Order: sequence, then C-alpha cells, then structure tokens
Amino acid sequence: MQEQIHKEVAQSRHAEHPIDPIFLNRWSPRAFSEQEIPEDVLLSIFEAARWAPSASNEQPWRYIVAANQTERERFHTFISPFNLEWCKKPPVLVLAISKKTGANDKFNRTHAFDAGTAWGYLALEAIRLGLFTHGMGGFDADKARETLQIPEDYDLHAVIAIGYRGETSSLPERYQERETPSNRRQTSETIVSFLD
Repeated sequence: MQEQIHKEVAQSRHAEHPIDPIFLNRWSPRAFSEQEIPEDVLLSIFEAARWAPSASNEQPWRYIVAANQTERERFHTFISPFNLEWCKKPPVLVLAISKKTGANDKFNRTHAFDAGTAWGYLALEAIRLGLFTHGMGGFDADKARETLQIPEDYDLHAVIAIGYRGETSSLPERYQERETPSNRRQTSETIVSFLD
C-alpha cells in the first residue's frame, strides 16, 4: 500500500478527511514513457478489476487490450485527433466496454455503473504498481465497434492509456501547463439531498 503522498501530488491535492494516499496519488497524466509493461504486472491490474462489485455478480465489464504496435495502430484509427497528440507513447491502450444484458438476456440497468467501478479498481491498482492511467471519452465509438468487431450487445465507454510516467517536456506545448494533478470540489458539495 502507498505510504505517502507523492511530492507532485502534495502541491495541489489535500484530503479534507483521512483517506489512504493512493486515492490522491491516482491522477491522469498525458506524458507517458514508451517503457513496456511486464505481462505479470499488466495482468495484476486486470486482476484488480476482476474483483470489483457488480449487481447480481454479473461482471459486465470487458477490456480489449492493445499491447503491441500493430494493435495500438488499430486503436489510433478511432481515437480523436486531440488525444492522438499525446497517446501514441503509452505501451498499452485499452477499450473498456460492458455487456448490456445479463442473466436470461434481460437488460442490465447497472452495466455501465458496474463497469465504471471496475475501471476505478484498475486505476488504483495501476498507481499502486507505479503505473499511470488516463481514461479518454474522445474516440469514435462507431468506428471502434466496426474496427474491433464488437457486438451490438456491448456499450463502449472509454479508451484507457496505461504506462509509466514520461517527461512533461515530451508533450505538445499546449498540454504541458495542464500536466498537473487536478483538485476536486469539497466533500460537502458531493453529498446532496433532494428531499427538501
């Protein structure tokens, strides 16, 4: 388990209430190195996602993984140009999807909620292992479905870059000043009531 808040994170993130530093240390940089991720380390990240909770234990999430140059180039065809400016370096790209139906082919109302929970587990295990993740909604879902031959029974949620941290100076200039951990709104603003 992470024992301390990373120096870079400590400059911009401060918890209002006691939590494990791993939650603050997880953030989404754009500067990645091209260093390959050992297979056992990568599998540990997906193992963490495996243990996320889901309604009726349906486990609707699935991941399509691009871990070599040929596979990554297929992903590049449907990733938005503004994301391609920085996401060609990460050694692994992942498309997170979820099955819309569960037992007896009935619609699973919580499939996306559950897939989001699993992505959170994945991201936390990645930072624990010294890796970073960056989820992207900027991609052409229709083209991704066609390119990867994804059945209609699956929703496409996000492309996730996974890798080791790179130098900020490697980014296009317009991204360099944004390469810092973002803050969050106050806890009191997150807990809301519509009963009044």
